[in-house]
Amino acid sequence: MWEAGFWGLVGGSALVLGAVIAWFATLPQRLIAGVMAVGAGVLISAVAFDLMDEAFRQGGFDSTAAGFLGGALVYTVANIAISRRGARHRKRSGSNGDESQQAADTGGGLAIAVGALLDGIPESVVIGVGLIAGGGVSVVTVAAVFLSNVPEGLSSAAGMKKAGRSAAYVFGVWIGIALASGLAAMVGNVALAGAEPDVIAAVTAVAAGAILAMLVDTMIPEATEATHDYTGLIAVVGFLIAFVLTKSGG
Repeated sequence: MWEAGFWGLVGGSALVLGAVIAWFATLPQRLIAGVMAVGAGVLISAVAFDLMDEAFRQGGFDSTAAGFLGGALVYTVANIAISRRGARHRKRSGSNGDESQQAADTGGGLAIAVGALLDGIPESVVIGVGLIAGGGVSVVTVAAVFLSNVPEGLSSAAGMKKAGRSAAYVFGVWIGIALASGLAAMVGNVALAGAEPDVIAAVTAVAAGAILAMLVDTMIPEATEATHDYTGLIAVVGFLIAFVLTKSGG
């Protein structure tokens, strides 16, 4: 349980790292988008080779398919609700003058933070579930979560700063979300310990569906906006790195 909480916290801490960078420095938009593209490739690999493979091994096609579609549906509905309240561009790759800052200016900073929590919960639960069998944590999954969270914390915190939020408010929000990520990993580990394989398969597939929907809805479009024709190549590099780690036992 504590190991799951630790690795969930590691993944969520990338949001705090992004907020620190946004508060004290300004990075080129293309660099941030490039990190996002790498993270997208790593996440796609994690969904395909870690999550879906494991879900199918545990519960077969029925549980896996139902969970996968269900996760995507739940995420989409929740994402629409959050986006309408100002969090549509919470993974915006630029740190100056972008729409995530405009959203925070108009009071959407909290919605952006809630959106980050919506993105992070499935990822954190996967980390916790992956440790149930007693094996080590998946380096690929943790790396994917970390890389996807850095640009989100950076862009959203930049928006909050521009909106006049205090450092205590900004870092309080992101530290709270990082702690919630660790807690979600712990809950996933404890709640599903001893559960039937079909249940574990369904939960894993739910997280996979939510993560893939998040990738297509937010990360890939935002990465493409800054890296343009190079997004696919950068994502392929991320995918290949994750694939190698997966097949080498990472």
